[in-house]
Amino acid sequence: MADLFDRFESLRARRDALVGDGGHDPFQVQMDEVLSQTEAMINGRKTILAGTNNYLGLTFAPEALQAAHDALEAAGTGTTGSRVANGTYAGHKALENRLCSFFEKEQAIVFSTGYLANLSVLSTLVGSDDYILMDADCHASIYDGVRMGDAQIIRFKHNDAADLDKRLARLAKKPGNKLIVIEGVYSMLGDKAPLSDIVEVKNKYDDVYLLSDEAHSVGVLGRYGRGLPEETNLEDDVDFIVGTFSKSVGTVGGFCVSNHPQFDLLRLACRPYIFTASLPPSVVASARVSLDLVEKGGALRKRLMRNAERLHSGLSALGFTLGGDVSPVVAVVASDVEVGVAFWRGLMDAGIYVNLALPPATPHNYTLLRCSLCAAHTSAQVDRIVEIFAEVAADLDVLPPISKKKTALA
Repeated sequence: MADLFDRFESLRARRDALVGDGGHDPFQVQMDEVLSQTEAMINGRKTILAGTNNYLGLTFAPEALQAAHDALEAAGTGTTGSRVANGTYAGHKALENRLCSFFEKEQAIVFSTGYLANLSVLSTLVGSDDYILMDADCHASIYDGVRMGDAQIIRFKHNDAADLDKRLARLAKKPGNKLIVIEGVYSMLGDKAPLSDIVEVKNKYDDVYLLSDEAHSVGVLGRYGRGLPEETNLEDDVDFIVGTFSKSVGTVGGFCVSNHPQFDLLRLACRPYIFTASLPPSVVASARVSLDLVEKGGALRKRLMRNAERLHSGLSALGFTLGGDVSPVVAVVASDVEVGVAFWRGLMDAGIYVNLALPPATPHNYTLLRCSLCAAHTSAQVDRIVEIFAEVAADLDVLPPISKKKTALA
C-alpha cells in the first residue's frame, strides 16, 4: 500500500546520501547559544557566523532591545489576530508611517514576513489579463507569489535588460498591465540588478510598472540605506519596493512601499495579509527603532563593505571561483554537490558557519558555499574565515593552482 510520503522518496534518498554517517547536517544546524552578532556555540564549539544576513549587526542593538522589552511589557507577547481583525495596534501603524518617511513614499503595508510580503503583493497586484516579467534568478518567494496569482508569467534572462526589452516589445500591442519584477541584490550570488538599464526599458512602454525586492540591499546600499534605488538615484522610477526586516533590520517581518494612490486597497484583497496573524508588538517596536539605526548607519555600511572587500580579495587571491563582484554576499562556487558538502563540513569542523546552497535552488545549478558578512565582524575574524577556507581546500585538494581572481559571472 502506498504511503503518503512515498512521493518524497527521491528527496529522502538524496538527503540521506548528503548527510551520510552522522557528521554535521547542513539542513539541521542548531545554534545552541548565540554569543554575539558574529559568534555562536554550535555542537559545543565556538563558531564564527558567516552566513546569517545580519548585515549591520543590529540584532543586539541596545536601543532595539529596549524598545522590544518595553513593548513586550506594555502590550504582551502577541496580537492573536490578523491585521484586518484585532491585529493592528498603534505600533503597527507607527511602523508603517516610519517606513513611509524612511523610503520617502506615500504608502506602506507591513506583513508578518518578507516571504508573505512577496506572496501578498505579487499574487494580488496583477490580474488574469496582465503580465509579470520576472528576472529568472528571482527568489523562491517571488516565484511562489506570481504562481499564486492569475497573471501570465514571462521570465527574462538574469540581469539582461535587452532580453526584457525584447519581451516587452512583443507585448506592446496587447492589452493589460505589465509588471517587471527584479531584486536589488540577488540573494545567492550577491550581484546587483542593472537598475538604470531596466528603468530605461520600462519607460519605453505604456502600462508598465516596476517592483524591486530590496531584501538584501536595504541597509547595505545608498547613503541612508534605502537600497539600490537610492544608490542609483532612481527611487521615483520604482513603483513598488518590497523588503524584509529579517536582514539588515535585525528582526522579522516584511513590507511593501509605494506612491500609488490606490495602494492601500491591497489590504482588502491580499489573502496572506488578511488571514495571517500580525507581528508581535515587541517585533514591531524593535523594527521601528532599527530603521532609525539603518538610516543613520553610514559608518556601519562602510565597515560592512570593508569586510566584504577583505573577504572577497582574500578568497580570490587563493584561487577560489566566486559568484560575483564585491558584495556582503560572497558566494564560493564548489565543483559539485559532494565537494560542496564535504567543504561545508570541513568549515564547520574548524568553527566557521556559512550557508550551503544546492541546486536546483541556485543559479546555473551551482553548489555554493555562501558567506554573508556583518559590520560587526572584526578584521581578525574575516582573516580567520579566509585561513580556514584555505586549510579545508588543502585537505580536500580542490583548489586549482592559480592566484588570479576568478569570478563565475565573468
